[in-house]
Amino acid sequence: MTLTSYLSYLAFAIVVTIAPGPDFALTVTNSLRGGRKAGLLTSLGIASSNVLQGTAAALGLGALIVHSQWAFTTIRWAGVAYLAYLGIQTIRSAIKGRYDLSELPADQVSAPKWLRFQQGFLSNITNPKVLTLYLSVLPQFLGSASASVPNALLLAYSHAVFGLIWLTVLVAFLHQIRSFLRRRPVRRTLDAVTGLAMLGFSAKLATETH
Repeated sequence: MTLTSYLSYLAFAIVVTIAPGPDFALTVTNSLRGGRKAGLLTSLGIASSNVLQGTAAALGLGALIVHSQWAFTTIRWAGVAYLAYLGIQTIRSAIKGRYDLSELPADQVSAPKWLRFQQGFLSNITNPKVLTLYLSVLPQFLGSASASVPNALLLAYSHAVFGLIWLTVLVAFLHQIRSFLRRRPVRRTLDAVTGLAMLGFSAKLATETH
């Protein structure tokens, strides 16, 4: 793999990463609910899943999952259900609008730390589109077959690291405007929008074919 190929991949990865998706919506939601730490823990969960799926794709294990109709379908519907669950919970929060305006400082987590990390990990690991993306894109940027595994790992991990950086920047931005975001009308609107977005991602995942 040449430097040009690697830089081309990074450019592609940047576009894919910054495009709003389930990871973006969940990070925003958890940042609003639990502040900066909750957002960062969510981001770490998502990054961990990216590393795991990227490793599986580089080592050839991902192909076994994607080509197994049973495994792929199971993961896909688990993702559909989980995104729908998160979306419904967020919309319920918007409808109730019962926000404690004297809540903990925006950099403290009001829920168990593992929960935010788990949500980020599960929302990403149950999205088979991530694994499919690695399997379909990585080969296009690889060089000789003898170096395919190390190069594939480099590409996959680069995407995971950039994704973590992007979500960290997003969390930092949300923290900077926390005073505005803590207003009840703003919180309700954002919860409604992100909840509907999650339901939309769930529906899209449900209607896609393998």
